[in-house]
Amino acid sequence: MRVGLVCPYDLRAHGGVQAQVLGLARWLTEAGHEAYVLAPGTLTDVRLAEAGLIPDRVATTGGSVAVPYNGSVARIACGPISSLRVRRWLAQSDLDLLHVHEPITPSASVLAVRAADIPVVATFHTATPGSRSMAAAGRLLGATVARIDEGIAVSRTAARVVERHLGLQPRVIGNGIRLADFDRAAAAGPWRGGSRPRVTFVGRLRERRKGLAVLLAAVDDIVRQRPDVDICVAGAGVPVPAGPNVRYVGELTDDQRNDLLAASDVFVAPHTGRESFGIVLVEALASGATVVASDLPAFIELLTDGSSPLGRIVRTGSPSALADGVLAALAAPQPTAHGRSLAALYDWQMIGPAVLETYVDALSPSAAGRRTG
Repeated sequence: MRVGLVCPYDLRAHGGVQAQVLGLARWLTEAGHEAYVLAPGTLTDVRLAEAGLIPDRVATTGGSVAVPYNGSVARIACGPISSLRVRRWLAQSDLDLLHVHEPITPSASVLAVRAADIPVVATFHTATPGSRSMAAAGRLLGATVARIDEGIAVSRTAARVVERHLGLQPRVIGNGIRLADFDRAAAAGPWRGGSRPRVTFVGRLRERRKGLAVLLAAVDDIVRQRPDVDICVAGAGVPVPAGPNVRYVGELTDDQRNDLLAASDVFVAPHTGRESFGIVLVEALASGATVVASDLPAFIELLTDGSSPLGRIVRTGSPSALADGVLAALAAPQPTAHGRSLAALYDWQMIGPAVLETYVDALSPSAAGRRTG
């Protein structure tokens, strides 16, 4: 099958949607399909190699501009030149199916949906119930939304937003990881990182919704009871003031991040909102760390295994609750096998076939009837 994967965000920027597009492209290629990627920006040779992609199958719509979106800053591309390049890519790629991510984002995705004359699958990542952009899309982009043959939402939380604003009934398929990437040995010593307990935060530091300020406000309470704690902060953005208990290690490659997670006892996700899934939680669980996360609906959904949650779920935006959760996690670590078993549900070997089944449904005669009816 020849599948076109469209990402609305610049591939040069690290982000969850970009990672999912590239991860799916890699899985499809390894499964014997032909995956073609279109997005703003370009990938370096190193990142192409990391993604296991053939350079000729990754195309660009050109440069991008930064636009505030969903509590973040998205780099997108739209306009006549981008539209022309999308149409040219569709014509030259001779695709069987188009899979766009964030199909209402005013970038390559919406342009591709409008121009496509083949089956369209769309993945929705946004999970903000009061999203003005999603509500506006439901009113203004009716024809574009109607071109979607099958929808995917990355969580039930995201699905409810799509149902409310767009009237679609997407199937829920979570984001994927390569579980084998997280098979790393922890350091010898009483703690996974060696002689000191390590608490780790990974995220884009400039985005307030990632909750770094909540963690920093909790440091004193944590250190008061665990003066030997090593709090490690990683991510792009303004460096965090260092101290005897807080270290800023900067922006990491995927491999460096995985090494850090393998040496972490607790992973904190003090996010304050606008989260649709929580791939960082899956990565931490896959690494064997105990997770302490805000009680956001998407995080609760992801971490709930049966009747009880994995890790610790704490009140959003509360430094004292976060500190209590971290201290409890250090006192009673979660068994590594429990987290790994949940993370295994999101390995591409599980997620990929579910996406492929969606493709089959989009290519079915009944879907063709909906497009022509």
